[in-house]
Amino acid sequence: MTIYNFPGQTHFYKGKVRDVYTINDTQLVMIASNRISAFDVILPKEIPYKGQVLNQIAAFMLHATADICPNWLIKVPAANVSIGKKCDPFKIEIVVRGNLTGHAWRTYAAGKRILCGVALPEGMKENDFFPYPIITPSTKAAEGHDEDISAEEIIAQGLATATEWKILSGYALQLFARGKEIAAKQGLILVDTKYEFGKLNGEIILMDEIHTPDSSRYFYADGFEERQIKGENKYN
Repeated sequence: MTIYNFPGQTHFYKGKVRDVYTINDTQLVMIASNRISAFDVILPKEIPYKGQVLNQIAAFMLHATADICPNWLIKVPAANVSIGKKCDPFKIEIVVRGNLTGHAWRTYAAGKRILCGVALPEGMKENDFFPYPIITPSTKAAEGHDEDISAEEIIAQGLATATEWKILSGYALQLFARGKEIAAKQGLILVDTKYEFGKLNGEIILMDEIHTPDSSRYFYADGFEERQIKGENKYN
């Protein structure tokens, strides 16, 4: 992918999937590439138009949730480019889970019933719906893997105040509910996802992408319950 040099550029960061340019320390130009990252490894082959699809889904979802909380997006000048506000990020990812899948299932299958300070019900099978969506935060690691963390630890470590956490968790659950509604209209189940937030002039702002295939897991809704009853939903 081409590396640009914009007027007023003050910083450049090459991520696993996106290239991010800081302009005058106030705005970000985020270019979604066709790179694929899996388990923190960038795969050797790219997928054509993947960046455009990713960027446009993110833009659609940010517009569709703008009534829930303010977000960073200013405009989308090209299919794979977004321009937005530069925020001071919270160093946590807020993971919301509607089903016992992935990391949550592996934790559960190992016999543990507490994940990020959240009690997990007994008697669940892989991919079962939780009685209600749960929040299982993680630290935002600069390198390597993110680490599980509880709400209490977030507050104790100063990653967010109690007041901020109440706002962050409230936003995350509302966003997840909206995401599930949008997914259901397309015959999908939004299984789990992650949100990132920052602050700008004292206001909490939703950052980055939301509800994209890079940040979320989806199941087909059609036949899900039947497959679950038969034990055929083996996604992991």
